[in-house]
Amino acid sequence: MGIRFILMVNKQGQTRLAQYYEWLTLEERRALEGEIVRKCLARNDQQCSFVEHRNYKIIYRRYASLFFLVGVDNDENELAILEFIHLLVETMDRHFGNVCELDIMFHLEKAHFMLEEMVMNGCIVETSKSNILSPIQLMDKTS
Repeated sequence: MGIRFILMVNKQGQTRLAQYYEWLTLEERRALEGEIVRKCLARNDQQCSFVEHRNYKIIYRRYASLFFLVGVDNDENELAILEFIHLLVETMDRHFGNVCELDIMFHLEKAHFMLEEMVMNGCIVETSKSNILSPIQLMDKTS
């Protein structure tokens, strides 16, 4: 399948956005998020951005006060996922103008729409920023 989940977490470890592409109970999600967030936030800037946890490979990147964490299968390309994270941030930057934690909190539905345009069933299906943002811009015009 590829991507198993995408998390956006602040520096205090609070999850701001979570998107799962496999079924997990709420308790399993809570436990998994807690373990992964503690593990990734405890690392320093000199350590690599790849962590193995359970049967996942976690690729993460920090942008300002937000950590973007992506859980993938063990055979997934780490550098491609880092590029995906960068594309996601650039797309959000284009829409929100220098995306920050508050943009995610106050426009959570738009952040989910962007993810849904980019990833379907754990596979990256769209990488064009204009194609990703056009449905969201249409919704903004009608409201």
